[in-house]
Amino acid sequence: MADLPLLRLRKNEDRRLRSGHLWVFSNEVDITTTPLKGFSPGDQVVIENAKGEPLGTAYVNPESLIAARILGRDVRKPIDRAFFIRRLERALALREWAYGEPYYRLVYGESDGLPGLVIDRFGDVFVLQTNTAGMERLQDAIIEALEKMFSPRAVVIRNTSGLRALEGLECYSRLAFGQLDDRVEIKENGARFLIDPLEGQKTGWFFDHRDNRGALARWCSGKRVLDLFAYTGAWSLPAALAGAASVECVDASAPALALAAENAQLNGVADRMDFSCADVFDFLKQAREERRHYDVIVLDPPAFIKRKKDVSKGLEAYRRLNQAALQVLAPGGLLVSASCSFHLSRDSLHDVLRASARHLDRHMVFLGRGGQAADHPVHPAIPETDYLKAFFCQVGPSL
Repeated sequence: MADLPLLRLRKNEDRRLRSGHLWVFSNEVDITTTPLKGFSPGDQVVIENAKGEPLGTAYVNPESLIAARILGRDVRKPIDRAFFIRRLERALALREWAYGEPYYRLVYGESDGLPGLVIDRFGDVFVLQTNTAGMERLQDAIIEALEKMFSPRAVVIRNTSGLRALEGLECYSRLAFGQLDDRVEIKENGARFLIDPLEGQKTGWFFDHRDNRGALARWCSGKRVLDLFAYTGAWSLPAALAGAASVECVDASAPALALAAENAQLNGVADRMDFSCADVFDFLKQAREERRHYDVIVLDPPAFIKRKKDVSKGLEAYRRLNQAALQVLAPGGLLVSASCSFHLSRDSLHDVLRASARHLDRHMVFLGRGGQAADHPVHPAIPETDYLKAFFCQVGPSL
Protein backbone atom coordinates (compact mmCIF):
# COMPACT_ATOMS: atom_id res chain seq x y z
CA MET A 1 0.00 0.00 0.00
CA ALA A 2 1.38 3.36 -1.02
CA ASP A 3 0.44 5.09 2.25
CA LEU A 4 2.41 2.72 4.49
CA PRO A 5 5.88 3.76 5.70
CA LEU A 6 8.92 1.96 4.35
CA LEU A 7 11.35 -0.34 6.11
CA ARG A 8 14.50 -0.79 4.05
CA LEU A 9 16.89 -3.73 4.36
CA ARG A 10 20.64 -3.60 4.14
CA LYS A 11 22.40 -4.82 1.02
CA ASN A 12 21.99 -8.58 0.38
CA GLU A 13 19.74 -9.00 3.43
CA ASP A 14 16.73 -9.88 1.27
CA ARG A 15 17.96 -13.33 0.31
CA ARG A 16 16.13 -15.19 3.08
CA LEU A 17 12.87 -13.39 2.30
CA ARG A 18 13.20 -14.23 -1.37
CA SER A 19 13.69 -17.89 -0.44
CA GLY A 20 10.31 -17.86 1.31
CA HIS A 21 10.99 -16.93 4.93
CA LEU A 22 8.75 -14.28 6.49
CA TRP A 23 10.97 -12.77 9.21
CA VAL A 24 13.25 -9.75 9.22
CA PHE A 25 15.80 -9.55 12.02
CA SER A 26 16.78 -6.22 13.50
CA ASN A 27 20.40 -6.46 12.25
CA GLU A 28 19.12 -6.81 8.68
CA VAL A 29 17.45 -3.39 8.68
CA ASP A 30 19.13 -0.32 7.17
CA ILE A 31 18.59 1.81 10.27
CA THR A 32 20.38 4.76 8.68
CA THR A 33 17.66 5.08 6.03
CA THR A 34 14.72 3.74 8.06
CA PRO A 35 15.45 3.84 11.82
CA LEU A 36 13.58 1.16 13.75
CA LYS A 37 13.09 3.55 16.66
CA GLY A 38 10.77 5.55 14.41
CA PHE A 39 8.14 2.81 14.62
CA SER A 40 5.78 1.62 17.34
CA PRO A 41 5.17 -2.09 18.07
CA GLY A 42 2.61 -3.40 15.59
CA ASP A 43 2.96 -0.68 12.96
CA GLN A 44 2.48 -1.87 9.40
CA VAL A 45 5.17 -1.17 6.81
CA VAL A 46 6.26 -2.03 3.31
CA ILE A 47 9.53 -3.98 3.34
CA GLU A 48 11.91 -3.05 0.54
CA ASN A 49 15.39 -4.25 -0.38
CA ALA A 50 18.46 -2.07 -0.64
CA LYS A 51 17.50 -1.19 -4.23
CA GLY A 52 14.11 0.11 -3.14
CA GLU A 53 12.16 -2.86 -4.56
CA PRO A 54 9.09 -3.83 -2.49
CA LEU A 55 9.18 -7.28 -0.90
CA GLY A 56 5.88 -7.28 0.96
CA THR A 57 3.65 -5.79 3.64
CA ALA A 58 4.70 -6.52 7.22
CA TYR A 59 4.19 -5.47 10.79
CA VAL A 60 7.06 -4.19 12.92
CA ASN A 61 8.26 -4.44 16.49
CA PRO A 62 11.40 -2.34 17.10
CA GLU A 63 11.77 -3.89 20.57
CA SER A 64 12.06 -7.46 19.28
CA LEU A 65 14.96 -9.38 17.72
CA ILE A 66 12.49 -10.32 14.98
CA ALA A 67 11.92 -6.75 13.85
CA ALA A 68 9.29 -7.45 11.18
CA ARG A 69 7.10 -10.30 9.91
CA ILE A 70 5.67 -10.34 6.40
CA LEU A 71 1.90 -10.72 6.04
CA GLY A 72 1.62 -10.53 2.25
CA ARG A 73 3.84 -10.21 -0.80
CA ASP A 74 1.41 -8.00 -2.73
CA VAL A 75 1.84 -4.54 -1.21
CA ARG A 76 -1.29 -3.27 -3.00
CA LYS A 77 -3.63 -5.37 -0.83
CA PRO A 78 -4.59 -3.93 2.58
CA ILE A 79 -4.46 -5.99 5.76
CA ASP A 80 -8.13 -5.90 6.70
CA ARG A 81 -11.06 -8.24 7.34
CA ALA A 82 -11.11 -9.30 3.68
CA PHE A 83 -7.42 -10.23 3.93
CA PHE A 84 -8.10 -12.47 6.93
CA ILE A 85 -11.11 -14.06 5.25
CA ARG A 86 -8.92 -15.00 2.28
CA ARG A 87 -6.27 -16.47 4.55
CA LEU A 88 -8.84 -18.35 6.66
CA GLU A 89 -10.53 -19.76 3.54
CA ARG A 90 -7.18 -21.09 2.39
CA ALA A 91 -6.41 -22.60 5.79
CA LEU A 92 -9.89 -24.09 6.07
CA ALA A 93 -9.62 -25.81 2.69
CA LEU A 94 -6.52 -27.68 3.84
CA ARG A 95 -8.11 -28.78 7.13
CA GLU A 96 -11.34 -29.90 5.49
CA TRP A 97 -9.28 -31.87 2.99
CA ALA A 98 -7.43 -33.60 5.84
CA TYR A 99 -10.22 -34.10 8.38
CA GLY A 100 -13.84 -35.10 8.30
CA GLU A 101 -14.85 -33.34 11.51
CA PRO A 102 -14.35 -29.71 12.64
CA TYR A 103 -11.72 -30.32 15.30
CA TYR A 104 -8.27 -29.07 14.32
CA ARG A 105 -5.75 -26.23 14.41
CA LEU A 106 -7.28 -23.88 11.86
CA VAL A 107 -4.33 -21.46 11.73
CA TYR A 108 -0.73 -22.39 12.40
CA GLY A 109 1.11 -19.08 12.20
CA GLU A 110 3.66 -18.64 9.44
CA SER A 111 2.68 -21.85 7.65
CA ASP A 112 -0.74 -20.32 6.96
CA GLY A 113 0.63 -16.89 6.08
CA LEU A 114 -0.43 -15.42 9.43
CA PRO A 115 2.74 -15.04 11.52
CA GLY A 116 2.10 -14.71 15.24
CA LEU A 117 -1.44 -16.14 15.07
CA VAL A 118 -2.80 -19.48 16.27
CA ILE A 119 -6.46 -20.51 16.02
CA ASP A 120 -7.80 -23.84 17.24
CA ARG A 121 -11.27 -24.98 16.21
CA PHE A 122 -13.45 -27.05 18.52
CA GLY A 123 -16.63 -27.38 16.46
CA ASP A 124 -18.40 -24.03 16.76
CA VAL A 125 -15.97 -22.72 19.40
CA PHE A 126 -12.74 -21.03 18.31
CA VAL A 127 -9.74 -20.25 20.52
CA LEU A 128 -7.15 -17.79 19.25
CA GLN A 129 -3.74 -16.65 20.40
CA THR A 130 -2.08 -13.47 19.12
CA ASN A 131 1.55 -13.83 20.12
CA THR A 132 2.98 -10.65 18.55
CA ALA A 133 2.27 -6.94 18.83
CA GLY A 134 1.33 -6.83 15.15
CA MET A 135 -1.29 -9.56 15.46
CA GLU A 136 -2.55 -8.07 18.72
CA ARG A 137 -3.43 -4.86 16.88
CA LEU A 138 -5.24 -6.86 14.19
CA GLN A 139 -7.27 -8.90 16.66
CA ASP A 140 -10.60 -7.20 15.93
CA ALA A 141 -10.30 -7.86 12.19
CA ILE A 142 -9.48 -11.52 12.90
CA ILE A 143 -12.55 -11.96 15.09
CA GLU A 144 -14.74 -10.22 12.52
CA ALA A 145 -13.46 -12.63 9.86
CA LEU A 146 -14.24 -15.61 12.09
CA GLU A 147 -17.75 -14.30 12.70
CA LYS A 148 -18.32 -13.73 8.98
CA MET A 149 -17.09 -17.19 7.94
CA PHE A 150 -18.27 -19.48 10.72
CA SER A 151 -20.98 -17.75 12.82
CA PRO A 152 -19.31 -19.27 15.90
CA ARG A 153 -21.00 -19.96 19.20
CA ALA A 154 -17.98 -18.49 20.97
CA VAL A 155 -14.53 -17.03 20.33
CA VAL A 156 -12.03 -17.26 23.20
CA ILE A 157 -8.77 -15.33 23.40
CA ARG A 158 -6.03 -17.26 25.24
CA ASN A 159 -3.10 -14.88 25.15
CA THR A 160 -1.00 -16.72 27.72
CA SER A 161 2.03 -17.78 25.67
CA GLY A 162 5.51 -16.96 26.95
CA LEU A 163 6.27 -15.63 23.46
CA ARG A 164 4.28 -12.52 24.29
CA ALA A 165 6.91 -11.38 26.79
CA LEU A 166 9.43 -11.16 23.94
CA GLU A 167 7.05 -8.71 22.25
CA GLY A 168 6.46 -6.63 25.37
CA LEU A 169 2.88 -7.90 25.71
CA GLU A 170 0.96 -8.88 28.83
CA CYS A 171 -0.81 -12.22 29.20
CA TYR A 172 -4.58 -12.52 29.57
CA SER A 173 -7.58 -14.69 28.71
CA ARG A 174 -11.14 -13.64 27.93
CA LEU A 175 -14.29 -14.56 26.09
CA ALA A 176 -14.20 -12.27 23.05
CA PHE A 177 -17.48 -13.24 21.45
CA GLY A 178 -20.59 -15.36 22.12
CA GLN A 179 -21.39 -17.62 25.04
CA LEU A 180 -19.48 -20.48 26.66
CA ASP A 181 -21.23 -21.92 29.70
CA ASP A 182 -19.48 -25.26 29.97
CA ARG A 183 -16.67 -27.37 28.62
CA VAL A 184 -16.60 -28.35 24.95
CA GLU A 185 -16.69 -31.89 23.56
CA ILE A 186 -14.43 -32.88 20.67
CA LYS A 187 -13.62 -36.13 18.88
CA GLU A 188 -10.21 -37.50 17.95
CA ASN A 189 -8.93 -40.96 17.06
CA GLY A 190 -12.30 -42.54 17.79
CA ALA A 191 -12.47 -41.06 21.29
CA ARG A 192 -14.58 -38.30 22.83
CA PHE A 193 -12.94 -35.63 24.96
CA LEU A 194 -14.17 -32.81 27.14
CA ILE A 195 -11.86 -29.80 27.01
CA ASP A 196 -11.75 -26.47 28.82
CA PRO A 197 -10.92 -23.63 26.38
CA LEU A 198 -10.94 -20.98 29.11
CA GLU A 199 -8.92 -22.69 31.84
CA GLY A 200 -6.98 -25.52 30.19
CA GLN A 201 -3.32 -25.37 29.11
CA LYS A 202 -2.61 -23.32 25.98
CA THR A 203 -5.88 -23.42 24.00
CA GLY A 204 -7.24 -26.35 26.01
CA TRP A 205 -6.02 -29.11 23.69
CA PHE A 206 -2.91 -30.22 21.78
CA PHE A 207 -3.82 -31.27 18.24
CA ASP A 208 -0.22 -31.69 17.08
CA HIS A 209 0.27 -35.31 18.20
CA ARG A 210 -3.03 -36.49 16.68
CA ASP A 211 -1.41 -38.88 14.16
CA ASN A 212 1.13 -40.23 16.65
CA ARG A 213 -1.60 -40.93 19.21
CA GLY A 214 -3.59 -42.76 16.54
CA ALA A 215 -0.52 -44.79 15.54
CA LEU A 216 0.03 -45.89 19.15
CA ALA A 217 -3.38 -47.57 19.42
CA ARG A 218 -2.41 -50.53 17.21
CA TRP A 219 0.25 -51.56 19.74
CA CYS A 220 -1.95 -51.51 22.85
CA SER A 221 -4.37 -54.44 22.71
CA GLY A 222 -3.99 -56.53 25.86
CA LYS A 223 -1.05 -54.43 27.08
CA ARG A 224 -0.25 -52.56 30.30
CA VAL A 225 0.10 -48.92 29.23
CA LEU A 226 1.75 -46.08 31.16
CA ASP A 227 1.00 -42.55 29.94
CA LEU A 228 3.39 -40.00 31.44
CA PHE A 229 2.52 -36.28 31.31
CA ALA A 230 -0.96 -37.56 30.47
CA TYR A 231 -2.78 -34.19 30.71
CA THR A 232 -6.45 -34.95 29.91
CA GLY A 233 -5.93 -38.36 28.31
CA ALA A 234 -5.24 -37.71 24.63
CA TRP A 235 -2.85 -40.67 24.38
CA SER A 236 -4.57 -42.79 27.04
CA LEU A 237 -8.12 -42.93 25.72
CA PRO A 238 -7.31 -44.28 22.22
CA ALA A 239 -5.05 -46.87 23.89
CA ALA A 240 -7.85 -47.99 26.20
CA LEU A 241 -10.40 -48.05 23.37
CA ALA A 242 -7.97 -50.20 21.36
CA GLY A 243 -8.17 -52.86 24.06
CA ALA A 244 -5.34 -52.11 26.49
CA ALA A 245 -5.56 -54.32 29.57
CA SER A 246 -4.81 -51.33 31.79
CA VAL A 247 -3.81 -47.70 31.37
CA GLU A 248 -2.15 -45.62 34.08
CA CYS A 249 -2.14 -41.85 33.60
CA VAL A 250 0.42 -39.73 35.44
CA ASP A 251 0.45 -35.94 35.57
CA ALA A 252 1.36 -33.25 38.09
CA SER A 253 -1.92 -31.40 37.44
CA ALA A 254 -4.87 -32.63 39.49
CA PRO A 255 -7.43 -30.66 37.42
CA ALA A 256 -6.07 -32.18 34.20
CA LEU A 257 -6.30 -35.70 35.61
CA ALA A 258 -9.81 -35.04 36.91
CA LEU A 259 -10.83 -34.15 33.36
CA ALA A 260 -9.01 -37.25 32.06
CA ALA A 261 -11.06 -39.35 34.48
CA GLU A 262 -14.25 -37.73 33.17
CA ASN A 263 -13.13 -38.51 29.65
CA ALA A 264 -12.57 -42.13 30.65
CA GLN A 265 -16.16 -42.30 31.92
CA LEU A 266 -17.41 -40.61 28.76
CA ASN A 267 -15.77 -43.32 26.65
CA GLY A 268 -16.77 -46.27 28.85
CA VAL A 269 -13.22 -47.34 29.73
CA ALA A 270 -12.91 -46.05 33.31
CA ASP A 271 -12.70 -49.58 34.70
CA ARG A 272 -9.32 -50.09 32.99
CA MET A 273 -7.79 -46.72 33.78
CA ASP A 274 -6.00 -45.34 36.84
CA PHE A 275 -4.87 -41.78 37.53
CA SER A 276 -1.84 -40.74 39.58
CA CYS A 277 -1.22 -37.09 40.43
CA ALA A 278 2.55 -37.01 40.82
CA ASP A 279 5.82 -35.66 39.54
CA VAL A 280 6.78 -37.99 36.69
CA PHE A 281 10.39 -38.40 37.83
CA ASP A 282 9.24 -39.30 41.36
CA PHE A 283 6.64 -41.71 39.98
CA LEU A 284 9.23 -43.50 37.84
CA LYS A 285 11.64 -43.79 40.76
CA GLN A 286 8.97 -45.39 42.94
CA ALA A 287 7.85 -47.71 40.14
CA ARG A 288 11.44 -48.88 39.69
CA GLU A 289 11.86 -49.50 43.42
CA GLU A 290 8.63 -51.49 43.49
CA ARG A 291 9.70 -53.46 40.40
CA ARG A 292 6.62 -52.47 38.43
CA HIS A 293 6.77 -52.87 34.65
CA TYR A 294 4.69 -51.73 31.70
CA ASP A 295 4.40 -53.08 28.16
CA VAL A 296 3.89 -49.64 26.56
CA ILE A 297 5.17 -46.31 27.90
CA VAL A 298 4.39 -42.90 26.43
CA LEU A 299 6.71 -39.96 27.16
CA ASP A 300 5.19 -36.71 25.91
CA PRO A 301 6.73 -34.08 28.21
CA PRO A 302 6.42 -30.30 28.02
CA ALA A 303 9.24 -28.47 26.27
CA PHE A 304 12.36 -28.92 28.42
CA ILE A 305 14.27 -26.62 26.04
CA LYS A 306 12.52 -23.32 25.36
CA ARG A 307 15.59 -21.27 24.46
CA LYS A 308 18.97 -22.04 22.93
CA LYS A 309 20.71 -21.37 26.23
CA ASP A 310 18.64 -24.16 27.83
CA VAL A 311 19.92 -26.89 25.49
CA SER A 312 22.50 -28.43 27.85
CA LYS A 313 20.17 -28.52 30.85
CA GLY A 314 17.26 -29.71 28.72
CA LEU A 315 19.26 -32.54 27.14
CA GLU A 316 20.07 -33.82 30.61
CA ALA A 317 16.35 -33.78 31.52
CA TYR A 318 15.47 -35.77 28.39
CA ARG A 319 18.26 -38.24 29.15
CA ARG A 320 17.13 -38.75 32.75
CA LEU A 321 13.50 -39.13 31.72
CA ASN A 322 14.13 -41.69 28.99
CA GLN A 323 16.51 -43.74 31.11
CA ALA A 324 14.03 -43.81 33.97
CA ALA A 325 11.24 -44.93 31.62
CA LEU A 326 13.38 -47.69 30.13
CA GLN A 327 13.99 -49.06 33.61
CA VAL A 328 10.27 -49.81 34.08
CA LEU A 329 9.60 -50.97 30.50
CA ALA A 330 8.94 -54.71 30.27
CA PRO A 331 11.34 -56.72 28.05
CA GLY A 332 10.22 -56.41 24.45
CA GLY A 333 8.02 -53.43 25.29
CA LEU A 334 7.31 -50.25 23.34
CA LEU A 335 8.56 -46.80 24.33
CA VAL A 336 7.08 -43.77 22.57
CA SER A 337 9.45 -40.87 23.22
CA ALA A 338 8.39 -37.42 22.04
CA SER A 339 9.64 -33.85 22.22
CA CYS A 340 7.98 -30.55 21.37
CA SER A 341 11.22 -28.58 21.89
CA PHE A 342 12.24 -26.92 18.62
CA HIS A 343 15.80 -26.58 19.94
CA LEU A 344 16.06 -30.36 20.40
CA SER A 345 16.64 -31.74 16.92
CA ARG A 346 15.45 -35.14 15.77
CA ASP A 347 19.06 -36.26 15.61
CA SER A 348 19.60 -35.16 19.21
CA LEU A 349 16.55 -37.05 20.49
CA HIS A 350 17.67 -40.04 18.41
CA ASP A 351 21.05 -39.87 20.15
CA VAL A 352 19.47 -39.50 23.63
CA LEU A 353 17.51 -42.71 23.00
CA ARG A 354 20.52 -44.58 21.60
CA ALA A 355 22.74 -43.56 24.51
CA SER A 356 20.06 -44.34 27.11
CA ALA A 357 19.58 -47.85 25.75
CA ARG A 358 23.30 -48.54 25.67
CA HIS A 359 23.78 -47.13 29.18
CA LEU A 360 21.25 -49.67 30.47
CA ASP A 361 22.59 -52.43 28.19
CA ARG A 362 19.34 -52.74 26.22
CA HIS A 363 18.76 -53.51 22.55
CA MET A 364 16.62 -50.78 20.98
CA VAL A 365 15.17 -50.54 17.48
CA PHE A 366 12.95 -47.85 15.97
CA LEU A 367 9.60 -49.13 14.68
CA GLY A 368 8.44 -45.74 13.50
CA ARG A 369 8.99 -41.99 13.65
CA GLY A 370 6.38 -39.30 13.85
CA GLY A 371 5.99 -35.55 13.50
CA GLN A 372 3.21 -33.03 13.70
CA ALA A 373 -0.21 -33.58 12.14
CA ALA A 374 -1.46 -32.02 8.89
CA ASP A 375 -3.10 -29.12 10.72
CA HIS A 376 0.43 -28.07 11.78
CA PRO A 377 1.94 -27.93 8.26
CA VAL A 378 5.67 -27.30 7.97
CA HIS A 379 6.79 -24.32 5.88
CA PRO A 380 9.80 -25.50 3.81
CA ALA A 381 11.58 -22.15 4.15
CA ILE A 382 10.89 -21.71 7.88
CA PRO A 383 12.53 -24.43 9.99
CA GLU A 384 10.94 -22.95 13.11
CA THR A 385 7.59 -24.39 12.00
CA ASP A 386 8.96 -27.96 12.30
CA TYR A 387 9.23 -28.68 16.02
CA LEU A 388 7.49 -31.96 16.94
CA LYS A 389 9.17 -35.33 16.85
CA ALA A 390 8.37 -38.81 18.18
CA PHE A 391 10.15 -42.17 18.10
CA PHE A 392 8.40 -45.52 18.50
CA CYS A 393 11.06 -47.75 20.09
CA GLN A 394 10.93 -51.49 20.76
CA VAL A 395 13.33 -52.37 23.56
CA GLY A 396 14.58 -55.74 24.73
CA PRO A 397 17.52 -57.35 26.53
CA SER A 398 21.00 -56.83 25.14
CA LEU A 399 21.94 -59.03 22.22
